Amino acid sequence: MEQPRNIVVLTGAGISAESGLATFRGPGGLWEGHRVEDVCTPEALADDPDLVHRFYDARRAALAMVEPNAAHEALAKLDAAWPGELLIVTQNVDDLHERAGAKRLLHMHGELNSALCAACGKRVPWAGSLPPGTICEKCGAAAMRPDIVFFGEMPYAMHVIEQALAVADLFVSIGTSGAVYPAAGFVSAARRRGADTLEMNLEYSAGSPLFAETRLGPAGELVPAWVEAMLA
Repeated sequence: MEQPRNIVVLTGAGISAESGLATFRGPGGLWEGHRVEDVCTPEALADDPDLVHRFYDARRAALAMVEPNAAHEALAKLDAAWPGELLIVTQNVDDLHERAGAKRLLHMHGELNSALCAACGKRVPWAGSLPPGTICEKCGAAAMRPDIVFFGEMPYAMHVIEQALAVADLFVSIGTSGAVYPAAGFVSAARRRGADTLEMNLEYSAGSPLFAETRLGPAGELVPAWVEAMLA
């Protein structure tokens, strides 16, 4: 592989699972008797705001109990040292990349530690519980909700991601299923532009056939080794 200059890294749930971040899915795929998909839609928020807010309050509380792992730390090291363009795009809503020190980072699916006004679109940092009916400091509406991209909503900053993919020499996917769009389409977009492609995952994903190389194993082992090789 020629040494790349511009890199886009996509991270998914697999990178944070190694930090012990719970998925809130029980043996039957339920959370408090509900399918997780049923608490992650605009319709669910409208039908049962108490349930949806309680779900994200629980996830926010769980996040405070975990720490970044070696994979997060390695990507932060790459971020600090890489001389070319670098964009870390995460599908995760946790703040483990930030806590590890990453700066060139974009949360395409929103953030647990942020609240969004459904009336005016104001986004503000948030810690602790977020009760339904919380007042927006900007517009005064009782419309603050979790700043999470629900199923059926448009991910954040897609134009920024598309621009980065257009000039990327290397696209790397870490800990993703390869099944959730639009992120699952990033590898094809990168390949069309001539970028090399690398996947690191515990097991083969739905998108594995699209990558030039797939490395299997824990992110906490694979990512630091890759970063060390890139910075050597």
